[in-house]
Amino acid sequence: MTHKAIVLTFLQFCLTWTGSQSQTPTKALYYKDCPVDLFFVLDTSESVALRVKPFGSYVDEVKDFTVSFIEQLKASYYRCDRSLKWNAGALHYSDEVKMIKELSSLPDQKADLNKRVRDVQYIGKGTYTDCAIKRGTEELLIGGSHRRENKYMIVVTDGYPLEGYKEPCGGLEDAANEAKHHGIKVFAVAISPSHLETRLNVIATDNSYRQNFTATGNIQQQKDETIRNIIDVIVKESEQVCCSFDCQPPRGPAGEAGASGFGGESGRPGLPGGKGEAGDPGRLGDIGPIGYQGMKGDKGGRGEKGDRGNKGYKGEKGQHGIDGIDGKKGEAGFPGLPGCKGSPGLDGVSGGSGPKGDPGPYGIKGSRGEKGRDGERGRPGNSGNLGSKGEPGVRGVNGDKGERGDEGEPGPDGPKGEKGSLGERGAPGTPGARGLRGDLGEPGPPGEPGREGSIGLNGDPGDAGPPGPKGYKGDEGPPGPEGAKGPKGTKGAPGDPGLMGERGEDGAPGNGTEGFPGFQGYPGARGDPGTNGTKGYPGPKGDDGEPGDPGADNEVSGPPGPKGAKGHRGKEGPGGPVGPPGPPGADECEILDIIMRMCSCCECKCGPLDLMFVLDSSESIGMQNFQLSKDFIIKVIDRLGRDERVKFDENESRVGVVQYSHKQTEELVAMGSADIKSIQDLKEAVKNLKWIAGGTFTGSALSFSRTNLLDRFRLENRFALVLTDGRSDTLRDSTPLNELCAVNTQVVAVGVGDIFKKQPNTEQLGQIACSRGIILQRDNYAELLDDSFLQNLTAHLCKEKKCPDYTCPISFTSSADITILMDSSTSVGHRNFETKKQFVKRLAERFLMAKKPSQATVRVSVVQYSGSQQQSVEVPFSRNYTELASGIEQIQFLNSGTDVTAALDYVTSQYRGARANTNKKVLIFSDGRSQGISEEVIQKTVAEARAAGIEIYALAVGSQVNEANLRLLVSDRKGAYNVAYGARHLFRVSDYPSLLRGVFYQTVSRKISLIS
Repeated sequence: MTHKAIVLTFLQFCLTWTGSQSQTPTKALYYKDCPVDLFFVLDTSESVALRVKPFGSYVDEVKDFTVSFIEQLKASYYRCDRSLKWNAGALHYSDEVKMIKELSSLPDQKADLNKRVRDVQYIGKGTYTDCAIKRGTEELLIGGSHRRENKYMIVVTDGYPLEGYKEPCGGLEDAANEAKHHGIKVFAVAISPSHLETRLNVIATDNSYRQNFTATGNIQQQKDETIRNIIDVIVKESEQVCCSFDCQPPRGPAGEAGASGFGGESGRPGLPGGKGEAGDPGRLGDIGPIGYQGMKGDKGGRGEKGDRGNKGYKGEKGQHGIDGIDGKKGEAGFPGLPGCKGSPGLDGVSGGSGPKGDPGPYGIKGSRGEKGRDGERGRPGNSGNLGSKGEPGVRGVNGDKGERGDEGEPGPDGPKGEKGSLGERGAPGTPGARGLRGDLGEPGPPGEPGREGSIGLNGDPGDAGPPGPKGYKGDEGPPGPEGAKGPKGTKGAPGDPGLMGERGEDGAPGNGTEGFPGFQGYPGARGDPGTNGTKGYPGPKGDDGEPGDPGADNEVSGPPGPKGAKGHRGKEGPGGPVGPPGPPGADECEILDIIMRMCSCCECKCGPLDLMFVLDSSESIGMQNFQLSKDFIIKVIDRLGRDERVKFDENESRVGVVQYSHKQTEELVAMGSADIKSIQDLKEAVKNLKWIAGGTFTGSALSFSRTNLLDRFRLENRFALVLTDGRSDTLRDSTPLNELCAVNTQVVAVGVGDIFKKQPNTEQLGQIACSRGIILQRDNYAELLDDSFLQNLTAHLCKEKKCPDYTCPISFTSSADITILMDSSTSVGHRNFETKKQFVKRLAERFLMAKKPSQATVRVSVVQYSGSQQQSVEVPFSRNYTELASGIEQIQFLNSGTDVTAALDYVTSQYRGARANTNKKVLIFSDGRSQGISEEVIQKTVAEARAAGIEIYALAVGSQVNEANLRLLVSDRKGAYNVAYGARHLFRVSDYPSLLRGVFYQTVSRKISLIS
């Protein structure tokens, strides 16, 4: 049939239909021939369900939005005599897709669909949006109407996660493109706030299907507008599709069935079907001809590594099988760890023996069950009989030399021994306990002179004692001050010449000038002529002849002559003037500080300790934050090893990490595992941990950590550091969060804000930390790597250090008032100011606890200074350390200028009218730099303070100091800088942390306590 004939037939049909309609008046039938298929895809993952409390509230809002949307889906009549019919269905998803209801006709199935939506329980794990969109595409293509132009999908999600794990169904962009390819229009509706707009734009077909649509929030009007706008778009687009026919007269009665039409065009390829069942085996084929042997093919390349599969579910327990034949006795296993001693049970009443039961029938042999878990260690058996003595073993290899043991207790006094010969002087030993007073012994030989003591007060002259025996010559002391010149004595008689001694060693090179050459000797007389001898060998070179007559003057200088012989040593020159006295030698505190810095055994040591990290790897953490969490764990381990000298080893301190998300996703890496031999292996394993991106079951993770990791730890000093956002899904995870409270473990709960910038749940953090633990909170994961936070955390982990007790005592001989003048200027900084406060508290404690006469008192006050008008007494004079420490802690950093002279004037005014017969001392923190001062101003201020009886001490921190001003601050009573006086009154330290290291504070307090 030609094209022209088809057109004529169609026109004839239209004319016939019109004529029959006008001749036979029949009731019109309205066909519901404009169906629209609408499918809802709802996100119920962890990032939605656990974002705010109460958990699941956002999911409830999404369900309310969906029900409200379905209620507003009502039939519409188009002007082209078509009626709009709605078909709707829904699913919800997380890391799995769950069908709510397939596409169903509305309004018949509206009530059932709404009921099923309201009954949805969130999944609360990972977010596989690509899988959900593809499943929705399948439902729209398989079910609903045949018109693909009227198929719509509404995806309600927050768009997370942005990155970090491979999407299992090809990715979000691939799923969205597939829906577009099949003609499905996709609306993207946000779960606000904190949604990812970029991901929603990928989901939406184009910008007109996004339009800031939202399904959650406090503004109901905005959600209603979203529903109304989406329905309007669908109704308008459907009208254009349904009313696009050229011939649409009023409907008449149904005509007779027409002839069969021509075959239509081939349809688009359908979706791949499911895997079919295995077919029946075919018959055995005929034997083919023998082929030639082929050549060996090339080796194929290594295939790509497959994706990690989902963790399988635990299989059901098999039935009990018939008891098998006893196997051979196995080899002895490794001895297990000793179990904890159980509490003694009550003695039970012995019951009577019951009658023996009849043997039951044998059951059917069951399939082999799964291997059971290792049972708990049984109770220890009764002690066996003592075995016979074994043969002596082979002598072992000599062990390493042990460390020197502790000093033993002094033993009882033995009998008096014979007097031994004088031995060599040994090293000074530790002082023993004072024994009973012994009998007066024979006078020993004179001892070596002791160290020179400090200069005491001049006593009254005593009576002249009898002349004692002549002592040994003492060591040469330091040169004393030059005394008054005495009268010239008479010249003594010359002594007898002594015997010539042996040649001494060559002395040090002299400092005399080079001597002049000696006078040449005169020539000797000529001898008698001898007999002629045989011709001899050439003789040695003769002596230089007499100098000839001087020649004519020559202005050109000749070549330099050879270097002359070394001259004789000249006479010793006169002695120089007496130099100033040198600084005093190191006192006990400084010697102790030198010993502690040179001796590694004198340092305070942390550990050993066992450390467990529990790492939240849920979806709300985010990929970038998860990487920061792993960096944080490695930095804590490195700081403990570097700063606190913790040695992580199988025999000392141990560490382990547990990462978790929802149930049965826990992953453990710990020292002691088969593939982890060192701390470097463990850090590498932590770096290789993959983000799980699922739900949050913190209680189950803590229970897993307790069972699988804490049992490995054997030390009493152990910590558990739990890193989470503090929002565990307690609705579905019934395991309590206080799982670690029953074990002897100090818990540190670190709560960090998540990707939505939500603050951690403090209530859950408190349950995790128990009553004896601590809670630390950070706004974001980047703050975990802050240097001060890491320092405070490692200091808490090592708060119980083992330190040797080295102290040098101080004492006061009379009453003293000590003022500590704290610099609070900008150059100090807030953190250094806090360190300075800790140092001042140590000084105050030393001063108040020092020994002193019964009638003497020691008081301490603290003054803070900054600019010219910024001086204040923060803590007045007090003898109570508790009051002083509390007042020092409350001092606030001023962060302003620096005026040293104004601060000294202020302190001098405070001391006027102070109690009499009291030593007044001031320790000022200063680097010598001050605003608008000169040497004359400093000298005047220091002189006024000295006139008021104040002794000034200065403490300079760092290398950027004004040396001239510091020397003026500690000048002596004559106003000049004295080396010895300055060494006792000026203290230096390289940086502020060094204030708290070693025995520096003991050195400062000791020198201030001495009388100048």
